[in-house]
Formats: sequence, structure tokens, C-alpha cells
Amino acid sequence: MKFRLAVSLITVSLLTSGAAFAQSTTAQGAADGAAAGAQVGGPVGAMVGGTVGAAVGAGLEIPNAVFSAVPRGEPSVTIRERVIVGEPLPETVVLRPVPSHTEYRYAVVNDRRVIVEPRTRRIVKIID
Repeated sequence: MKFRLAVSLITVSLLTSGAAFAQSTTAQGAADGAAAGAQVGGPVGAMVGGTVGAAVGAGLEIPNAVFSAVPRGEPSVTIRERVIVGEPLPETVVLRPVPSHTEYRYAVVNDRRVIVEPRTRRIVKIID
């Protein structure tokens, strides 16, 4: 059983591109998957969950057209929290729909434009 699990883990790892791990949503998917896997299967479950989560996160990448559609020159909101990918924005920050890509939201926080996952308010990409 452990041998099959190890072979499956290696196969999934080899099929996942190295570039995908550098993306922010992929990293979040890996972290979420590892946490869920650890709850179910301990350390081995964390490894498998992290790899599967990374693969799922890679499918959620934001198209480049979204970045260029986020307006420049919007007023910035200042918050005490650091602006970090994966961290949620406070409820006081207004999220605006991205023009022509209304499934995405953005905000300008601490003079940085960020793409935000609207349901969780987590920052998924810092544009500048």
C-alpha cells in the first residue's frame, strides 16, 4: 500500500511543471492541500495533498489580460496589515470589479494594485 502511494506521489510530482510551483495560487493550493492531507493521512497525506493542491492551484491562474485591465491612478487605501499574497484584506477595503473581467476584483492598498479572490478577500496577485 505504501509503495503504491509513493509511486503515485512521484508520478504526480513529475507531471506537475516546475513553473507552476512559482505561481501564487499554486502555492496557496499546495498549502491548502497539504493541510487537508495531513488531517486525513498524516505526513504522507500532507505530501500527497500538497502535490494535488498545487496542481489544482495551477489551473486557477489569472490571465494576463486581467492585469492590464486593472486601472492605474486609483486612490490608495492605507491599512496596517502587510500586503502579502494569500492574506485576506480587511472588510474596510472596497473591492472593485476588474473592467471586462467582472469575475475578478481588485483594490489599491498601501499604493499597490492587488487582485483579490472575492469570496475570501485573499490577495491572489500583487501587480505593483
